[in-house]
Amino acid sequence: MREIDVRNCPLNPLTAFSEDWMALAAGNEELGYNTMTVAWGHLGSVWGCGSHTNRLPTATCFVRPSRHTKKFMDREEFFTLSHFGREERGALGYLGSHSGRDGDKVAAAGLTPVFEDGTVYFAEADVVLVCRKLYAQDLVEEGFADAGLVEYNYPERDFHTMYIGEIVQVLVRD
Repeated sequence: MREIDVRNCPLNPLTAFSEDWMALAAGNEELGYNTMTVAWGHLGSVWGCGSHTNRLPTATCFVRPSRHTKKFMDREEFFTLSHFGREERGALGYLGSHSGRDGDKVAAAGLTPVFEDGTVYFAEADVVLVCRKLYAQDLVEEGFADAGLVEYNYPERDFHTMYIGEIVQVLVRD
């Protein structure tokens, strides 16, 4: 994979999560890692920092407390979002419906982990966003202006944790 400028990221921010899905991964080869399919998220910019004044490139994703990946997200400084072509849709479906607690779901899905710079992504991805965690916060019921969203998405009140990461590297397959 080769690195490109974040401003040239080929992902459509309106479809990369919702229609294409991505694999969220956190961890490393030494301490272990996990991944899950994500269909909710945002790509854009928020906050200023150093040379990125008012244009810090960011990715936002959401993880339920019951997901095995959450402990890795909480532990690690970096996480990755791997985007795949349609040929890997089955693999993403598998990652989203099986737990890493129960075995090597990455191998079962036919994906190849790549360990680089203290994090993990997948060789089969067409685009990888390497993100440095900036912010994590549990969603709370009081924050929803539309109570119908709570009833529809959280009938058990198992609210996601929102993670915002600075996109520090964009990798694309050659």
